[in-house]
Amino acid sequence: MAPREKTVTDSLRRPIRGLRISVTDRCNFRCSYCMPKEVFNAQYRFLARSELLSFEEITRIAGIFAGLGVRKLRLTGGEPLVRRDIEVLVAELAEIEGIEDISLTTNGSLLTRDMARRLKAAGLNRLNVSLDALDDATFKAINHVDFPVARVLEAVDHAAAEGLAPVKVNMVVKAGVNEHSILPMARRFHGSGHILRFIEYMDVGHSNGWRMGDMVPGADIVAHIAQEMPIEPADPNYRGEVAKRWRYRDGGGEIGVITSVTQPFCSACARARLSAKGSLYTCLFATHGHDLRDLLRGGATDAQVKETIVAIWGRRRDRYSELRTEATVSLPKVEMSFIGG
Repeated sequence: MAPREKTVTDSLRRPIRGLRISVTDRCNFRCSYCMPKEVFNAQYRFLARSELLSFEEITRIAGIFAGLGVRKLRLTGGEPLVRRDIEVLVAELAEIEGIEDISLTTNGSLLTRDMARRLKAAGLNRLNVSLDALDDATFKAINHVDFPVARVLEAVDHAAAEGLAPVKVNMVVKAGVNEHSILPMARRFHGSGHILRFIEYMDVGHSNGWRMGDMVPGADIVAHIAQEMPIEPADPNYRGEVAKRWRYRDGGGEIGVITSVTQPFCSACARARLSAKGSLYTCLFATHGHDLRDLLRGGATDAQVKETIVAIWGRRRDRYSELRTEATVSLPKVEMSFIGG
């Protein structure tokens, strides 16, 4: 690969540092905030295998992004572990010059000890595991496939046992659904060595029925935890870090709070997103993407693909969360299961 070029920035002077890659639009859960079962039912048309980017195509695009300054890759979905031989892709990505960190976000349902071992051996650095409650009644009501909490906790243990700790455990908090689980989750992961991250419920996509009143502000989450377990702010690990860090004063580790709604971080967003069918999105809340798959399959050279990416990023002005209104909430945005979280 050619040496890293001069930093590419968008119209607001934000560079590209991370690429989130959706490897599939399919998932075996039907969580209400992401893939509500009323929409993603038996009649829903998922992408055919031929429409998905191949591992070779994903690796090629990731290599081009690495040449433009990307240092971190995250594999998402859908549920990325439903993509067969995903560890093969991880191994190919790990060989790209300039890539320093590869992570994966999963619901944990398919994360066996053997899978964790294969992912680690392939070059995966980190795992995020989604878990929205500690009691089965609440969790099953969210995932809508009767999947138990214990199996997700086992997945976290498998990851840790294979050297993928600390695991980041992601909890989306929705008012009237699981805010009663905030403290039980904090207690469970306090002192565990893992990092619990609370995520404000967001208006991603166009089918989850988001309303402002359904969102529990990050400040309320922090205050709720602090009443029982004193915490204090911690400095970010790097500029543009998504989660605001808080550490327990008793040394019991840290939590993160992702406040895309109440405290937007658009000004430091340096992440691009690649959908499972090869469209480049410049924002999680985008209404349209830019097709890279047809460029690749049409015979474009790496230089031509790079030129296209540079032009797209150079025009980027996205700052949706800073501009969110009742009007923007109703826009037909791309679904999170298609673009990745």
